[in-house]
This record gives sequence, structure tokens and C-alpha cells, in this order.
Amino acid sequence: MAAFGEELRRQRDARGVALDVMSAETKVQARYLEALEHGDFHKLPGGVFRRGILRAYLKALGLEEQEWLPRFDASVAENARAHGLSACQDEEAWVTFAYNVKKNRNHQKQTYGWRWAGVLAIALLLGAGGWAVWTFELRQLVQR
Repeated sequence: MAAFGEELRRQRDARGVALDVMSAETKVQARYLEALEHGDFHKLPGGVFRRGILRAYLKALGLEEQEWLPRFDASVAENARAHGLSACQDEEAWVTFAYNVKKNRNHQKQTYGWRWAGVLAIALLLGAGGWAVWTFELRQLVQR
């Protein structure tokens, strides 16, 4: 489990790349890169995000994905078992998370329509009020 991450760290050290430089190059937070190198895969985002982090790491170091991805999958499964999860449960949790994010975004889109309707109504009221005051003032000036 940690052996996979340790090998990644050795590859990075052999190339003389610091972790903060690696984070800037891959645009992945250093805490996720550290979790990857320590074999703490349960601390990484799940699903495609986890594999994306590894792919970015491998690309930055010039390592072959075909060699590392199967070993990564085996290490992730071992890590899940060590923490009392099945790989299936871990993936189900991320599928549920993604579904909830999508549902929440759809709800937010619906509320934006009402917000704009409210802004439009206020603008119309202010315009009508301004017109009324202007008209009243003009009448007062004409009567004088």
C-alpha cells in the first residue's frame, strides 16, 4: 500500500522535483500529493479525480501510465480493505456525492430565475416612482 506511494516519491526525488513545484505544475493541492506519496488513498477524492491526480503526477515526472495505473488500482483496493471499505463502497460514496452536487446545482439554477424577476420588479417600481415624482414636480413648476 505505502510501497506504491514510496516508489512515486523516490521517482520524484530522483528527478529533483520539490513537492511544492510538483503541486504548482500539476495544479493539485500539495496535501493530495502527500496523501498519494504516503499511500493514504482514502484521503484523496474518489473516482476519476483520484486517477486524474495520479495521471497529472505521472505526466509531470514523465512516467508511463500503463505501468503505474494497474499498480495504483491494486494499491487503492488494498488501502480500502485496510480501512474497512470495499472498493465498491468507496466508489458508491463518490457517485452519491457527485449526484448530490448535480442536484444542488440544478436547484441553484432554478432560484436564479426568481432572483432576476425580483430585481426586474424592483427596477420597474423605482422607474415608475421616479416617473411619478418627475411628473408631479413638472406640474408644480408649470402651475407656479
